Amino acid sequence: MRYKVKLDIFEGPFDLLVYLIENAQMSIYDIQVAEITNQYVEYIERAKSLDIAIASEFLVLAAALIEIKSKMLLPRVKMDVEGNIELEDPRSELVSRLLEYKRFKNAAELLEQSEELAMRVFEKPQEDMSVYTNEPDIYLSLDIKTFITSFNQFLTKKKRVEDVKRRYTRPEKPKITAEEKIEFIRKIFKVENKRVVSFKELLQFEKDKYETVLTFSTILEMARQKTIKVKQQIPFGEIKISEYETNTN
Repeated sequence: MRYKVKLDIFEGPFDLLVYLIENAQMSIYDIQVAEITNQYVEYIERAKSLDIAIASEFLVLAAALIEIKSKMLLPRVKMDVEGNIELEDPRSELVSRLLEYKRFKNAAELLEQSEELAMRVFEKPQEDMSVYTNEPDIYLSLDIKTFITSFNQFLTKKKRVEDVKRRYTRPEKPKITAEEKIEFIRKIFKVENKRVVSFKELLQFEKDKYETVLTFSTILEMARQKTIKVKQQIPFGEIKISEYETNTN
Protein backbone atom coordinates (compact mmCIF):
# COMPACT_ATOMS: atom_id res chain seq x y z
CA MET A 1 0.00 0.00 0.00
CA ARG A 2 1.41 3.40 -1.04
CA TYR A 3 0.90 6.68 0.82
CA LYS A 4 0.99 9.93 -1.14
CA VAL A 5 2.83 12.79 0.49
CA LYS A 6 2.47 16.48 -0.46
CA LEU A 7 5.67 18.47 -0.74
CA ASP A 8 5.17 20.80 2.23
CA ILE A 9 7.87 22.65 4.14
CA PHE A 10 9.02 20.72 7.20
CA GLU A 11 11.10 22.12 10.04
CA GLY A 12 13.48 19.16 10.06
CA PRO A 13 13.85 15.47 9.18
CA PHE A 14 12.05 14.27 12.31
CA ASP A 15 9.18 16.65 11.58
CA LEU A 16 8.75 14.95 8.20
CA LEU A 17 9.12 11.49 9.71
CA VAL A 18 6.48 12.14 12.39
CA TYR A 19 4.15 13.44 9.69
CA LEU A 20 4.59 10.28 7.61
CA ILE A 21 3.97 8.02 10.61
CA GLU A 22 0.86 9.90 11.75
CA ASN A 23 -0.49 10.20 8.21
CA ALA A 24 -0.15 6.41 7.79
CA GLN A 25 -1.89 5.95 11.16
CA MET A 26 0.95 3.84 12.50
CA SER A 27 1.93 3.41 16.11
CA ILE A 28 5.21 5.10 16.87
CA TYR A 29 6.20 1.93 18.81
CA ASP A 30 5.54 -0.30 15.77
CA ILE A 31 6.82 1.58 12.74
CA GLN A 32 6.57 -0.14 9.37
CA VAL A 33 10.10 0.86 8.45
CA ALA A 34 9.95 -0.34 4.83
CA GLU A 35 6.91 1.75 3.94
CA ILE A 36 8.04 4.85 5.86
CA THR A 37 11.53 4.68 4.34
CA ASN A 38 10.11 4.52 0.83
CA GLN A 39 7.88 7.51 1.54
CA TYR A 40 10.75 9.45 3.09
CA VAL A 41 13.11 8.80 0.15
CA GLU A 42 10.32 9.65 -2.30
CA TYR A 43 9.88 13.04 -0.62
CA ILE A 44 13.60 13.80 -0.96
CA GLU A 45 13.62 12.77 -4.63
CA ARG A 46 10.62 14.96 -5.40
CA ALA A 47 12.21 17.89 -3.62
CA LYS A 48 15.36 17.46 -5.69
CA SER A 49 13.35 17.39 -8.92
CA LEU A 50 11.79 20.73 -7.94
CA ASP A 51 15.22 22.23 -7.20
CA ILE A 52 14.42 22.48 -3.48
CA ALA A 53 17.55 22.52 -1.35
CA ILE A 54 17.73 19.51 0.95
CA ALA A 55 19.55 19.99 4.23
CA SER A 56 22.22 17.45 5.14
CA GLU A 57 20.27 16.22 8.20
CA PHE A 58 17.50 14.98 5.89
CA LEU A 59 20.04 12.85 4.01
CA VAL A 60 21.56 11.57 7.26
CA LEU A 61 18.17 10.37 8.49
CA ALA A 62 17.43 8.84 5.10
CA ALA A 63 20.63 6.79 5.38
CA ALA A 64 19.68 5.76 8.94
CA LEU A 65 16.23 4.61 7.78
CA ILE A 66 17.73 2.55 4.96
CA GLU A 67 20.12 0.97 7.46
CA ILE A 68 17.25 0.13 9.83
CA LYS A 69 15.28 -1.27 6.89
CA SER A 70 18.13 -3.59 5.95
CA LYS A 71 18.54 -4.74 9.57
CA MET A 72 14.83 -5.57 9.74
CA LEU A 73 15.43 -8.16 6.99
CA LEU A 74 18.14 -9.92 8.99
CA PRO A 75 17.67 -12.16 12.04
CA ARG A 76 17.20 -9.97 15.11
CA VAL A 77 18.51 -12.39 17.71
CA LYS A 78 21.55 -11.73 19.91
CA MET A 79 23.19 -13.34 22.91
CA ASP A 80 23.66 -11.45 26.16
CA VAL A 81 26.63 -11.82 28.51
CA GLU A 82 25.08 -14.75 30.31
CA GLY A 83 24.35 -16.54 27.06
CA ASN A 84 20.63 -15.86 26.99
CA ILE A 85 18.92 -15.16 23.70
CA GLU A 86 17.39 -11.67 23.26
CA LEU A 87 15.39 -10.20 20.43
CA GLU A 88 16.98 -7.05 19.05
CA ASP A 89 14.77 -4.31 17.55
CA PRO A 90 16.71 -1.96 15.22
CA ARG A 91 13.86 0.58 15.60
CA SER A 92 14.32 1.14 19.34
CA GLU A 93 16.81 4.00 19.05
CA LEU A 94 14.72 5.68 16.35
CA VAL A 95 11.57 5.37 18.50
CA SER A 96 13.25 6.97 21.52
CA ARG A 97 14.50 9.86 19.41
CA LEU A 98 11.04 10.35 17.89
CA LEU A 99 9.42 10.39 21.33
CA GLU A 100 11.92 12.97 22.55
CA TYR A 101 11.30 15.08 19.44
CA LYS A 102 7.53 14.99 20.01
CA ARG A 103 7.94 16.07 23.64
CA PHE A 104 9.95 19.12 22.64
CA LYS A 105 7.58 19.93 19.78
CA ASN A 106 4.55 19.78 22.06
CA ALA A 107 6.31 22.02 24.58
CA ALA A 108 7.12 24.51 21.78
CA GLU A 109 3.48 24.54 20.68
CA LEU A 110 2.33 25.25 24.24
CA LEU A 111 4.78 28.14 24.49
CA GLU A 112 3.55 29.50 21.15
CA GLN A 113 -0.07 29.33 22.34
CA SER A 114 0.88 31.12 25.55
CA GLU A 115 2.59 33.84 23.53
CA GLU A 116 -0.48 34.30 21.30
CA LEU A 117 -2.67 34.52 24.40
CA ALA A 118 -0.35 37.08 25.99
CA MET A 119 -0.46 39.20 22.82
CA ARG A 120 -4.21 39.62 23.32
CA VAL A 121 -3.73 41.05 26.83
CA PHE A 122 -3.17 44.80 27.10
CA GLU A 123 -1.75 46.20 30.32
CA LYS A 124 -1.63 49.75 31.58
CA PRO A 125 1.91 51.13 31.17
CA GLN A 126 3.78 51.35 34.44
CA GLU A 127 3.87 54.86 35.79
CA ASP A 128 7.15 56.61 36.38
CA MET A 129 7.64 56.14 40.12
CA SER A 130 11.16 57.55 40.17
CA VAL A 131 9.65 60.89 41.24
CA TYR A 132 8.37 59.33 44.46
CA THR A 133 11.30 57.01 45.14
CA ASN A 134 15.03 57.32 45.43
CA GLU A 135 15.70 55.11 42.42
CA PRO A 136 18.32 56.56 40.08
CA ASP A 137 17.29 57.75 36.64
CA ILE A 138 18.01 55.48 33.67
CA TYR A 139 19.83 57.13 30.78
CA LEU A 140 20.12 55.93 27.21
CA SER A 141 23.62 55.21 26.08
CA LEU A 142 23.86 56.83 22.64
CA ASP A 143 26.85 58.08 20.72
CA ILE A 144 26.75 61.69 19.57
CA LYS A 145 26.26 60.78 15.89
CA THR A 146 23.18 58.67 16.61
CA PHE A 147 21.76 61.36 18.90
CA ILE A 148 22.20 64.09 16.26
CA THR A 149 20.55 61.91 13.61
CA SER A 150 17.57 61.17 15.87
CA PHE A 151 17.20 64.83 16.84
CA ASN A 152 17.27 65.95 13.19
CA GLN A 153 14.55 63.42 12.40
CA PHE A 154 12.48 64.85 15.26
CA LEU A 155 12.90 68.41 13.97
CA THR A 156 11.94 67.36 10.43
CA LYS A 157 8.79 65.64 11.68
CA LYS A 158 7.91 68.63 13.90
CA LYS A 159 8.27 71.04 10.96
CA ARG A 160 6.07 68.80 8.80
CA VAL A 161 3.33 68.82 11.45
CA GLU A 162 3.54 72.59 11.82
CA ASP A 163 3.30 73.06 8.04
CA VAL A 164 0.14 70.95 7.97
CA LYS A 165 -1.41 72.95 10.84
CA ARG A 166 -0.49 76.23 9.15
CA ARG A 167 -2.04 75.07 5.90
CA TYR A 168 -5.40 74.32 7.50
CA THR A 169 -5.54 77.17 10.05
CA ARG A 170 -8.69 79.25 9.67
CA PRO A 171 -7.85 82.97 9.45
CA GLU A 172 -9.45 84.96 12.26
CA LYS A 173 -11.76 87.86 11.55
CA PRO A 174 -10.14 91.21 12.44
CA LYS A 175 -11.41 92.51 15.78
CA ILE A 176 -13.31 95.80 15.86
CA THR A 177 -11.51 98.59 17.73
CA ALA A 178 -12.81 100.97 20.41
CA GLU A 179 -12.56 103.91 17.98
CA GLU A 180 -14.76 102.08 15.48
CA LYS A 181 -17.29 101.28 18.20
CA ILE A 182 -17.44 104.96 19.25
CA GLU A 183 -18.09 105.99 15.66
CA PHE A 184 -20.81 103.35 15.39
CA ILE A 185 -22.65 104.65 18.47
CA ARG A 186 -22.45 108.24 17.22
CA LYS A 187 -23.97 107.21 13.90
CA ILE A 188 -26.96 105.68 15.68
CA PHE A 189 -27.82 109.11 17.14
CA LYS A 190 -27.15 111.04 13.93
CA VAL A 191 -28.19 108.78 11.07
CA GLU A 192 -31.22 107.23 12.81
CA ASN A 193 -32.01 110.53 14.53
CA LYS A 194 -32.51 109.00 17.95
CA ARG A 195 -32.35 110.90 21.22
CA VAL A 196 -32.21 107.91 23.55
CA VAL A 197 -30.86 104.38 22.95
CA SER A 198 -30.98 101.54 25.44
CA PHE A 199 -27.93 99.42 26.17
CA LYS A 200 -30.00 96.36 25.31
CA GLU A 201 -30.71 97.86 21.89
CA LEU A 202 -27.02 98.29 21.22
CA LEU A 203 -26.30 94.67 22.12
CA GLN A 204 -28.47 93.39 19.28
CA PHE A 205 -25.72 94.39 16.88
CA GLU A 206 -23.03 92.40 18.72
CA LYS A 207 -21.91 89.01 17.41
CA ASP A 208 -19.74 87.66 20.21
CA LYS A 209 -18.68 88.21 23.82
CA TYR A 210 -15.73 90.35 22.76
CA GLU A 211 -17.94 92.95 21.05
CA THR A 212 -20.37 92.93 24.01
CA VAL A 213 -17.59 93.78 26.44
CA LEU A 214 -16.18 96.33 24.00
CA THR A 215 -19.58 98.05 23.73
CA PHE A 216 -19.89 98.31 27.51
CA SER A 217 -16.37 99.68 27.97
CA THR A 218 -16.88 102.11 25.08
CA ILE A 219 -20.04 103.50 26.73
CA LEU A 220 -18.13 104.07 29.97
CA GLU A 221 -15.34 105.84 28.10
CA MET A 222 -17.77 108.07 26.16
CA ALA A 223 -19.54 108.94 29.40
CA ARG A 224 -16.21 109.88 30.98
CA GLN A 225 -15.45 112.12 28.02
CA LYS A 226 -18.96 113.62 28.38
CA THR A 227 -19.92 112.56 24.88
CA ILE A 228 -23.01 110.70 26.10
CA LYS A 229 -25.11 110.51 29.27
CA VAL A 230 -26.00 107.23 30.92
CA LYS A 231 -28.99 106.79 33.23
CA GLN A 232 -30.36 103.85 35.18
CA GLN A 233 -33.50 104.44 37.23
CA ILE A 234 -33.27 101.35 39.46
CA PRO A 235 -30.52 98.81 40.24
CA PHE A 236 -30.26 96.21 37.51
CA GLY A 237 -32.78 98.21 35.52
CA GLU A 238 -32.56 99.21 31.87
CA ILE A 239 -29.64 101.47 30.95
CA LYS A 240 -30.60 104.51 28.87
CA ILE A 241 -28.00 106.30 26.73
CA SER A 242 -28.41 109.76 25.25
CA GLU A 243 -26.17 112.37 23.64
CA TYR A 244 -24.58 114.90 25.95
CA GLU A 245 -26.01 118.34 25.18
CA THR A 246 -23.96 121.45 25.95
CA ASN A 247 -25.67 124.76 26.65
CA THR A 248 -24.49 127.59 24.37
CA ASN A 249 -25.32 131.23 25.01
